[in-house]
Amino acid sequence: MIKKICLTFLSLLFLFTSKSQDNFKSNDLIQFSGVVISSDSLKPVPYCSIIDIATLRGTTSDHFGYFSFVARKGDTLKFSSVGYKKSNFIIPDTLSTNKYSLIQLMYEDTILLKTAIIYPWPSKEQFADAFVNTEIPNDDYKRALANLERSEMKERMDAIPMNGSMNFKWQQQQIQSKLYYAGQYPPNNLMNPIAWAKFIKAWKNGDFKRKDK
Repeated sequence: MIKKICLTFLSLLFLFTSKSQDNFKSNDLIQFSGVVISSDSLKPVPYCSIIDIATLRGTTSDHFGYFSFVARKGDTLKFSSVGYKKSNFIIPDTLSTNKYSLIQLMYEDTILLKTAIIYPWPSKEQFADAFVNTEIPNDDYKRALANLERSEMKERMDAIPMNGSMNFKWQQQQIQSKLYYAGQYPPNNLMNPIAWAKFIKAWKNGDFKRKDK
């Protein structure tokens, strides 16, 4: 009895498998390949989603817009990508080969958003009142003017040592001066009346006074 049941089950399974294979062969499967590009720039559209609406199977395009997967003749494919309009393509059911290639154009989808105006106050009236009546403190402004006085700037300048750029410039000036007076004695400012006038003026101005640190 058990042997007859097993034989019957195997026979039914064999018939079902054969019928499924016949139906599978009648589906006309094809290798569907192609490339997805933008309609305006003709540049590839990477990572575009391609879905077979009938079977809900599909794939995505690679970085160069290329894709390839198994589909059936007569199925409708949906192409979708962020920033582009969705588009459908129906595979022809009159194909004589098991391969089909496609160049799918994607059109940009422009979305216009309303202008958002952000105010720091709940209403325009409160903002206008605060803008007109708010008193701006001038302590920082006065402090900035005090720091930019000539005496303050001169004192800070005298306290700042020479940096690398200034030392290099001074060294280059010394070298140029030696080259200019090469083969002769450099001038002696001891008998230069202009140098004496500058010395006397600096003396009267107190430039040589000792400054307390």
